[in-house]
Amino acid sequence: MVKRPGAGELDVPPDDLPDGLVIADSQGRVTCFNAEAARLTGTDPAQALGSPLAEALPLEDPDGRPWWQLTDPYRGLATRAGQPERNLLLPGGREVLVAARYVRVRPAGPVRQVVITLRSTEGRQRMERSNAELIATVAHELRSPLTSVKGFTATLLDKWDRFTDEQKRLMLQTVDADADRVTRLITELLDVSRIDSGRLEIRREPVRLDDAVRRQVKTLVTAGADPDRFELRLAHGLPVLWADPDKIAQVLGNLLENAVRHGAGTVTIEVEPVPHTGDRSEGTAVTVSDQGAGIPEDAMHRVFTRFWRGSTRGGTGLGLYIVKGIIEAHGGTVTVGRCPGGGARFRFILPAGTPAVLVS
Repeated sequence: MVKRPGAGELDVPPDDLPDGLVIADSQGRVTCFNAEAARLTGTDPAQALGSPLAEALPLEDPDGRPWWQLTDPYRGLATRAGQPERNLLLPGGREVLVAARYVRVRPAGPVRQVVITLRSTEGRQRMERSNAELIATVAHELRSPLTSVKGFTATLLDKWDRFTDEQKRLMLQTVDADADRVTRLITELLDVSRIDSGRLEIRREPVRLDDAVRRQVKTLVTAGADPDRFELRLAHGLPVLWADPDKIAQVLGNLLENAVRHGAGTVTIEVEPVPHTGDRSEGTAVTVSDQGAGIPEDAMHRVFTRFWRGSTRGGTGLGLYIVKGIIEAHGGTVTVGRCPGGGARFRFILPAGTPAVLVS
């Protein structure tokens, strides 16, 4: 049995906590050793209870020094309130995140309890791997356009008089396209950072989604896409939509480019009103579908995660992650599925109506 403090000390049973919890009394004897602490340390709670803290929870710093001797919670400075979270080592070298709080009888008085929380480092390691993958992706994606820009500019500077005007124009157009590619990559990285930190700014104003769709299709056609590949089904009487026009253009651009690049056949864009239901307000739905091979069922749940790529045709794998972040920042939803013919089908719904701050 894990000994639990009284209800006045802890309202939630320790074994229900998601983090490891170890509590020692004023004499340094363990009075609580919950189930998660037992799982992380491999220690039987029955053996830990009543044992000295340093024996029940033997921790070392990365240099191999005994942690409890270094931190000395009971005889250290009386002004200390605890220890911030840091990586420490369990016997055998396993890492664990440890934070401590010193509960004193009175300010600057003797320590009545030492409360320690333990967390696995797996979450932090996953984040570090994700960040490392992001850096590797950025480096890879930047290398190609920057190499091209450097090569063409160096060639032009060195042999300007040897090229015709048409050759110069072609080289400069390539440099311009590569510069746009770098700019887009940097924009994507900034968006990912803002989405992860919850700081994505939405500047709302009236937006007509049918017009926004037409503009994105025109942009793709101007860039070389076949106009016959697009079929627009735009409903009449769409509700007023307050959204960030630049962010919505980014969402539409990502979805349409994905359909053109990774799909096949006709790309169909449907824009229709969504009526008010019991649990959902009135809004507008946009569906983008193609006639390609579609997305495998076992990959559906990964489509909106970082670095997911539906094919080997390039890209950073951040576009759909950003789409999801933008739509959710607007209070909407986005889903992915398969068309009856097998192609990919993306659908997002944005709520309609005027923001509350603008309602008189």
